[in-house]
Amino acid sequence: MTTVLAMSVAATFATTEASLAQTKLKWAHVYETSEPFHTASVWAAQEIGKRTNGRYQIDVYPASQLGKEADINQGLSLGSVDIIISGSSFAAKSFPPIGVTYYPYTFRDADHLLAYTKSDIFKELAKGYEDKSGHHIVAVTYYGVRQTSSNKPIKTCADMKGLKMRVPDVPAYLAMPRACGANTAPIAFAEVYLALQNGTVEAQENPLTTIEAKKFYEVQKHIVLTGHIVDHLNTVIAGALWKKLSDEDKKIFTDVAQEAAAKATEAIKEKEAKLVAFFKEKGLTVTEVDKNEFRDTVLKNVPFETFGYRKADWERIQAVK
Repeated sequence: MTTVLAMSVAATFATTEASLAQTKLKWAHVYETSEPFHTASVWAAQEIGKRTNGRYQIDVYPASQLGKEADINQGLSLGSVDIIISGSSFAAKSFPPIGVTYYPYTFRDADHLLAYTKSDIFKELAKGYEDKSGHHIVAVTYYGVRQTSSNKPIKTCADMKGLKMRVPDVPAYLAMPRACGANTAPIAFAEVYLALQNGTVEAQENPLTTIEAKKFYEVQKHIVLTGHIVDHLNTVIAGALWKKLSDEDKKIFTDVAQEAAAKATEAIKEKEAKLVAFFKEKGLTVTEVDKNEFRDTVLKNVPFETFGYRKADWERIQAVK
């Protein structure tokens, strides 16, 4: 009887010790389960578990399950989330200069963006964000080139005058539409489809991959290749978690997050290349525009200082090769 009791106590102790040793974390984002950002996040969560011998159990919450993008950014400080995927436009709410990457026509293409993430200017901006917010950027994923979809034809910047257009409530995203005279509305990401469907807005802007994933093409007639922002997402670890990680675990989290970002980036680049044909097959009109005309209008009408960006940072990014 004593032996059985001793074994039971030992088993209970071992179970308790194991549960104490495992840290449960929440990884959140606003994207659909079909998108590479989610599948790469799930892979990363599992891979971190493997490489740390099960010391971390990370659950991934997609599609705004833990809140809108602004909510999960706040959650990093509140402790409601531990890791998020989110754009530099939201990081800019803590440290405005990092948002300069969202100023229209900053990057030439995906390769220029990825070169920037390895540059000194990126390291400086990421450090500025961490100093202000306490949170640490571990990886950057290419999100796609932001294009415009509309129920009205658009061939020039002037054609957007008076257009009711959904744009995220982030200054840099608003720059191009407002420079062209659109009437912008900050509708939540999860509510855009319905807003387009019922005519609350006539247009929106997002990468082609997002337009496809969210099925916006079902409630739009035109795809307009404005190419105004080469977009990206940051994988951000809450400062409270980052400080607790050992140097070894910091390396594991960083390595895995960067491998996951590379996987998602390649998937996005491949899919994006096929989508113009897809939208044409769905009956939408796809229009090429003179990007120089759009860019010049933005540069003329929307000063960098409007957002708290530094023109010198923009010029350094332009020079990255």
